[in-house]
Amino acid sequence: MNVTANWSYPTAIRFGAGRIAEIAEACTAAGITKPLLVTDKGLANLPITTQTLDLLEAAGLGGAMFADVDPNPTEVNAEAGVKAYREGGHDGVIAFGGGSGLDLGKVVAFMAGQSRPLWDFEDIDDWWTRADADAIAPIVAVPTTAGTGSEVGRASVITNSQTHEKKIIFHPKLLPAVVICDPELTVGMPPMITAGTGMDAFAHCLEAFCSPHYHPMSQGIALEGMRLVKENLPKVFADGTDIEARAHMMSAAAMGATAFQKGLGAIHALSHPIGAVHHTHHGTTNAVVMQPVLRFNRAAIEDRLALAAAYLGIEGGYEGFYAFVGDLNASLGIPATLTDLGVANPDIDALVASALIDPSVGGNPVKMTAENTRALLLDCF
Repeated sequence: MNVTANWSYPTAIRFGAGRIAEIAEACTAAGITKPLLVTDKGLANLPITTQTLDLLEAAGLGGAMFADVDPNPTEVNAEAGVKAYREGGHDGVIAFGGGSGLDLGKVVAFMAGQSRPLWDFEDIDDWWTRADADAIAPIVAVPTTAGTGSEVGRASVITNSQTHEKKIIFHPKLLPAVVICDPELTVGMPPMITAGTGMDAFAHCLEAFCSPHYHPMSQGIALEGMRLVKENLPKVFADGTDIEARAHMMSAAAMGATAFQKGLGAIHALSHPIGAVHHTHHGTTNAVVMQPVLRFNRAAIEDRLALAAAYLGIEGGYEGFYAFVGDLNASLGIPATLTDLGVANPDIDALVASALIDPSVGGNPVKMTAENTRALLLDCF
């Protein structure tokens, strides 16, 4: 199957194997002449990163990189990145990597021209209007995983290093101008990262599909995204060099992030504070809490998941879908509980309090309260 294409989101998406070769063209299209490549520490010295920097240098765009990015990026990382951007005289950002590199890169481009502190732009009411939109630098996004979908998002998740809370920074111009989705960049992902990021994409689609909000377009995208994950995540977990399956997973990731405009829910409301405090992998945490959340929401989603099961070729309606999730997790080596994931001595009250103020809460089909959220969280251990 030919999985090379150009799409308009309105972001211009260059999709297909080998298209990282177009990185200089993408920068030019975005109006960037001196980019700062922002990525995470783990990717900084890998061949896919050094090869990208070489392509930039060969095109006369320099080879500047900022890689002081934690797995759950913080405002401290953002401040350091903005400092590097300003001191280097850059005029745009290449956000390169998984969720951490993409989110931090987007925030560096956003904050480089702002005079107010980062938390003034949290996704609350219309706080995004506080930003000087004209001062936001252009962004080229290059995902190297297939999960978060941040490459097609208008927000970034940043952890407050003082409170250990994950905050969402939102602005329409955080949406990258150009995206290069090259599945060859994901080939080197270890199986467990492939699994965790893939389940993140599935969680985005699942929660969007179950959200009670009205958004038929997102509903359809979420359903097809789940199908792509169901059919291709086991393939790439077993054989990371399966480029066609890798391409389909990159599509599913972008689709999940597009679909969750409809809303997320308890899966993310739980995983955000757990990841912020206990430093667990986000997508893997989503997968661990997925079945408990399905049980929690059953009364509100049973009929809807029966429709999804039928589309996905899963027999047994809700029960069949629920069993499918458990079987998929097991086949991918996902831990069965948060205890197995390594979450030790949790402050349940603090996690519940954080979950209830997470922006994802409003999209859950069952209203989350202190009492039922505590019971749900305990059910995850």
